[in-house]
Amino acid sequence: MSLSERRQWIDAEDDRLSVAGQCRLLGLARSGVYYQRAPESAENQALLRLLDQEYTRHPFYGVRRMTWFLGQQGFGVNPKRVRRLLRLLGLEALYPKPRLSVGDGRPGRFPYLLRELKVERANQVWCTDLTYVPLAGGFIYLTVILDWHTRYVISWRLSDSLEGGFCLAALDQGLAEARPEIFNNDQGTQFTCAEYVGRLRQAGVRISWDGRGRVFDNIFVERFWRTVKYEDIYLRDYRTLAEAQAGLRRYLEFYNWQRPHSALENQPPAAVYFGSLQKRAGKGTGRNSRCPALSGSKLCLN
Repeated sequence: MSLSERRQWIDAEDDRLSVAGQCRLLGLARSGVYYQRAPESAENQALLRLLDQEYTRHPFYGVRRMTWFLGQQGFGVNPKRVRRLLRLLGLEALYPKPRLSVGDGRPGRFPYLLRELKVERANQVWCTDLTYVPLAGGFIYLTVILDWHTRYVISWRLSDSLEGGFCLAALDQGLAEARPEIFNNDQGTQFTCAEYVGRLRQAGVRISWDGRGRVFDNIFVERFWRTVKYEDIYLRDYRTLAEAQAGLRRYLEFYNWQRPHSALENQPPAAVYFGSLQKRAGKGTGRNSRCPALSGSKLCLN
């Protein structure tokens, strides 16, 4: 089990075994169990929200332009602080970078398999990524697995940290429902770790990695983030983890089953996804079929 999964086994109310004893059995350090992350200040939380919104509008803004933007909003912050906050969000300006065709020498890399590939059916290609979700008193992270052809959300998870357990949980949920031919992701540590790669290999899935710094290699997930933020997250302004969990479940059901998608001839993603499966299987798949994106979605508190 991952570190985050083992931490969830700790029961501080158990009278039979102390926390120290539980940590020894699970191979955990007590400091990691007792540690509470210091929250960002109210001002930093406001800055994080503004940076996330501006990046969604203008993803080509770097540190200097973001510093200028915050100054226009009345926040006199320096570039060093802006750089730290952007790194905290995992955001980086989109711009052409030098020597992108040169490998980084890391063993075990996987090539990008989608260049010039004609994606024309459901479960041919899945893709994944994660993004920041602002709350009233902090922030959490959302990961989704998306079917490339139909834009259907296969599975999703929320987490209060960037530890990779919630990404693995989303992957396990998706693979329990179906198997893609190719799985594409960026080179974030959550998706390139041995556990994640091992799950995909065990399922017999071909692995595709984006080029370093090439955000557009996974463009459909990037577009999905813009959609879910402008149509739900920014409008709802969630205050707690529970609110975000319930609200995103409602929105993703609407997105999958009701929201018309212009790239799909104004059909909802679920109609195209299950319609594609129906054609291949030669049998009907209706609205009451189990929906992987909504069945058992859990909040991962690491």
